Amino acid sequence: MTDLTMKDRKTAPAPTFRRGNNIIAVASGKGGVGKTWFSITLAHSLTRMGKRVLLFDGDLGLANVDVQLGLMPKRDLNDVIRGRLSIDKVIQTYEEGGFDIIAGRSGQASLSALPSQRLAILRDQLLDVASNYDVVICDLGAGVDRTVRTFAAAATRTVLITTDEPTSLTDAYAFIKLGNAAGMSKNVSVVINMASSISEGEKTYKTLLKACENFLRLTPPLAGMIRVDPKVKESIRHQTPLLIRSPNTQAAEDISKVTSFVQRYLNEAQKAMAGQ
Repeated sequence: MTDLTMKDRKTAPAPTFRRGNNIIAVASGKGGVGKTWFSITLAHSLTRMGKRVLLFDGDLGLANVDVQLGLMPKRDLNDVIRGRLSIDKVIQTYEEGGFDIIAGRSGQASLSALPSQRLAILRDQLLDVASNYDVVICDLGAGVDRTVRTFAAAATRTVLITTDEPTSLTDAYAFIKLGNAAGMSKNVSVVINMASSISEGEKTYKTLLKACENFLRLTPPLAGMIRVDPKVKESIRHQTPLLIRSPNTQAAEDISKVTSFVQRYLNEAQKAMAGQ
């Protein structure tokens, strides 16, 4: 496998601020690992458990939650950033899935290069609106840029999606390393996506874990594995959530297990917050 240390880089620690004890960030070191599909399916799975869920498309500039759901939103984050609307006014309900979404704006470079002050305001608005939900899922952009670090730091847990591809593992390690430098290492869990089997998924996780333990002295927990399933691509092509189109497939079974992990962590985080 590619040397996981080859992308070691330094970054300035992110400023500290309040976290949302019901916010789950979904991130990845690189694109093409199924992060947005996972975010949508996790949001849907939590909704089916009876939770009030908001899905926030935080991939500023390359947003595609609305595309995967076949939606054409009339309002999106661009309206919030431009000061035309408050964030609660751009929330819309995805009726078929039963959860709410805040759509992003794809193909607009200005959104991905927001000044720090504007980004902080957007983060704080999301934290405020999160109080109306049981869970908020933030689908973040790939990589470790300032926007991703800002929203990941505001979440109680970041779920890092990776696959067995060497570049994906290398970038996942880089994400954890940079998160560690910013003081967020204790809040990252790993999901292995598109695993050829459970045993192969375990091998992939152990490869990443070994690098983290050897070079960072960290042990990021495994939130779960999602096996390769042709029904996933089929559901994306039809712009229909997997749990509606193919609810009994193996990927749906795997998502259910990850959802249970996320729910347990949310319960623990909220109890800890209540005890402070």
